[in-house]
Amino acid sequence: MTPARLPDPLLTDCRRIFLRGLCRLVRIGIHDFERAAPQRILFDIDLYVPLHQNTPRRDRIDEVVNYDFVRSEVTRITERGHIDLQETLCDAVLDALLAHPQVVAVRVSTRKPDVYDDCDAVGVEAYKAKPSLLLTPPAP
Repeated sequence: MTPARLPDPLLTDCRRIFLRGLCRLVRIGIHDFERAAPQRILFDIDLYVPLHQNTPRRDRIDEVVNYDFVRSEVTRITERGHIDLQETLCDAVLDALLAHPQVVAVRVSTRKPDVYDDCDAVGVEAYKAKPSLLLTPPAP
């Protein structure tokens, strides 16, 4: 696996917290065959948190952004009801995670692995940073 490229040079003093292959059954899709039953959606998520806000001093979970926060936000969003588009789902997860006060940027990728027989998956990816990140130059 190749290391992820930094999506923005302003994130150089950040810790990347990630979840790969988070799976949820989701009612999603515009086609009749998709509306019949929930589908597997796989999420790949990167959160960027400034090191000065996410470096534990006492080795305690309350000093960092917890993975469970990410999992619970994805679950909350996917259980709200039917979603037509992956773009809508991806954006909702992106915005929910970016609302965390310590998180300065998020990348979310969603993919449906079971839609078509002739490809591994179809998906969407989005990246967003808080506007305040753009106003703060990276540390020297």
